[in-house]
Amino acid sequence: MIKKLTKDYFNQVRQTLDEISLKEIEKIIEVIRRAYLKKKHIFIMGNGGSAATASHFACDLGKGTLRPKDEKKIKRFKVTSLTDNIASITAWGNDFNYDHVFSEQLKNLISPNDVVIGISASGNSPNILNAIELAKKYKAITIGLTGFNGGKLAQISDVAIVAKINKYDIAEDVHLILTHMITRYFLEKINKTK
Repeated sequence: MIKKLTKDYFNQVRQTLDEISLKEIEKIIEVIRRAYLKKKHIFIMGNGGSAATASHFACDLGKGTLRPKDEKKIKRFKVTSLTDNIASITAWGNDFNYDHVFSEQLKNLISPNDVVIGISASGNSPNILNAIELAKKYKAITIGLTGFNGGKLAQISDVAIVAKINKYDIAEDVHLILTHMITRYFLEKINKTK
């Protein structure tokens, strides 16, 4: 039972990764690269497991792209996870509406050509969609990481990657693998071009 479950799970992750468009990964890396070079801010958000991925990705870009011996010589990413400000999230959720906990935070922070990354396995989380729509009004560049059939997030994002599987756990695993791979790219690229 455990052996079969493990094999099936690994196969589903592998198959879902194999179906990811390398062109879309390249587009996302290029958007993040331009933001880095122009010192633009990157905002990342998600709910539940995707909130944890958003926090993890922000940490990886902000710290994981630095090597200790080089950290003073290297330009840093300007990156914030909107899932990490519990006071703001609960204040907006309680006093206004949970559907706007990310868009209201963005109103205080966003500028043109910043990057806003929404992570949603379903692609239909109202608070993610509202923030992406607000980002577009402010002329920010938007990225969606979704699962299932992509949902509305894939349709309204400037660039989107869809983990084509109808299972939250595997879609979330694929998103985390993608964020690690993107971080690895920048760790190697940044440290080569000091």
